[in-house]
Amino acid sequence: MEAPTNSRRSTVYSTKGIVSSTQPLANAAGIKILSKGGNCVEACVAIAACLAVLEPASTGIGGDCFSLFYKESDKKVYGINGCGRSASKLNIDYIEENHPDHIGIGYRFKPDSVFKVTVPGAIAGWWDSVQKWGSGNVTFAETLQPAIDLAENGYVVSQISAYLWSCAESKLLRENVQDESLKIFLPNDNISKAPKKGQFMTNPNLAKTLRLIAKYGKDGFYKGEVAKNIVKVLNEKHHVLSEKDLENHTSTFVEPISYEFLNHKLWEIPPNGSGIIALMTLGLIKNLEKSGTIKLSELKHNSAEYLHIIIECLKISFKESEEYVNDYDHYKAKTGVNQNDLINTILGDEYLSNRTNEFSLDKSIENSKLSIPNPMFKSDTVYFTASDSEGNACSFINSLYEGFGSGIMVPDQGFILQNRGGNFSLNPKAKNSLDGGKRPYHTIIPGMITKPTSDPNKEELYASYGIMGGYNQPQAHVQVYLNMLYFGMDPQEALDAPRISLYAKADLKHTDKGFGADGPASNDVTVVGVEPGIEASIVEKLEKLGHHVKAFTGNERKMFGRGQIIRKESSPDSEHLVYAGGSDLRGDGASVPLI
Repeated sequence: MEAPTNSRRSTVYSTKGIVSSTQPLANAAGIKILSKGGNCVEACVAIAACLAVLEPASTGIGGDCFSLFYKESDKKVYGINGCGRSASKLNIDYIEENHPDHIGIGYRFKPDSVFKVTVPGAIAGWWDSVQKWGSGNVTFAETLQPAIDLAENGYVVSQISAYLWSCAESKLLRENVQDESLKIFLPNDNISKAPKKGQFMTNPNLAKTLRLIAKYGKDGFYKGEVAKNIVKVLNEKHHVLSEKDLENHTSTFVEPISYEFLNHKLWEIPPNGSGIIALMTLGLIKNLEKSGTIKLSELKHNSAEYLHIIIECLKISFKESEEYVNDYDHYKAKTGVNQNDLINTILGDEYLSNRTNEFSLDKSIENSKLSIPNPMFKSDTVYFTASDSEGNACSFINSLYEGFGSGIMVPDQGFILQNRGGNFSLNPKAKNSLDGGKRPYHTIIPGMITKPTSDPNKEELYASYGIMGGYNQPQAHVQVYLNMLYFGMDPQEALDAPRISLYAKADLKHTDKGFGADGPASNDVTVVGVEPGIEASIVEKLEKLGHHVKAFTGNERKMFGRGQIIRKESSPDSEHLVYAGGSDLRGDGASVPLI
């Protein structure tokens, strides 16, 4: 298929390595680490640390991270789950008995509930990734030094970061004492307004915290001064998180899951990550094609017919996620049932083919009539990527969840705590229900694409990619995957092409049964967000099929995410290693080559 040529930027090429993120200053840090002999993992950690300084509305050391690592020498994809857990003493009974005023509509926490704060997993994820996959040519302290320099010596706020920052002013004022310490985040108009585009900022408290981490590793965060201050501010707000909860936190190295379509494999972090939604969606499309129900070869990119297929397969997959995206380790500890054994079945063509029976070319599925997953089985984020001269690639994502997460600033430490626990259900019958020491349904998902080889245990790297933005992420993974592999787009074109993004209709929260997270299929109506480039005639056709469609423009386009791609262009027998990089025009960043 021929790709539409609508890119405003050119794809970037390199024979040594590329870094790609939403901030040029963070890219410079990644390139610096590669130049010192560090690998793609160490470059990503340097980028992550810088983004915690530069884009505090989207990410920070008070959040979580996930990563996929393609190791060229093994020709294999590895993964780490850097998600934190809920407080060990926190469960639904505790909330109902002591803080029922924190319970909102549809078995969800109210938006500003302090109990949405979970243990931050990012720092352990950074440290553990470097210890296991790093080159050893740079120290952990060296990877953090660019971020320390930015926080201490200052940086200038970019356009999109300034906008995202301004969206959280009321949250930051509501959750914190309005004193001099809050100037770090609200420097204008008597400590009440966010910095403007082009404003010079520093964060000396964050620099101090990063130095502790640089000196003591992850213990500098999960023990001592930082841990005590996290617990202190939360306990003052009646949260039950303890220093022991922080000290006991661990990352988990995981076996990534995959699905093959169009002679390539998409790799994702397994649940509690929601990457399985992207895999199931590709599987549903593949099985619709196999059965003859659809003919992709007859469909134009972003036509109404094509988008209808994407929308319906995503809705089915999001409904499936209510059953299959949860903390498998916690579930096994409580029930003895290993849900990992089900993944091959869930991603098997027999199961997926049966799920396509609900699909119709002529009309949209009503959410209330979407069948529940087979009962036989019952028992605002930053993305960045880097490649290196050895042929390795790292796909990395770090997040606070909603804008500035919980909005709660840790005194004297210069960072905000995440609110990832908002993805828990308060329905005790749900597998994703709140419980002590449990990881919530997670929206952040790094992606990796490989090409199978003649050896079933080895894969060739095709691309490292991801697109941030809450529930938008698996949706964008699917669209960008097809953009490259079916419509033949290069990395920049694949990101620039207009996207759709599904979300649950806000005024129907009362129809949410609370079994999964509050994603696009959680209540009775899914809305299809579309951005400029999808013509009015296409919208009209989608509406005739029964879809609820809303157009978004300008800054509202943040819902479609900001993505990055690094694609390996050279073949295995090529004399020269060649990478191609793309960076989303919806962000402030770029792809930068190593020379």
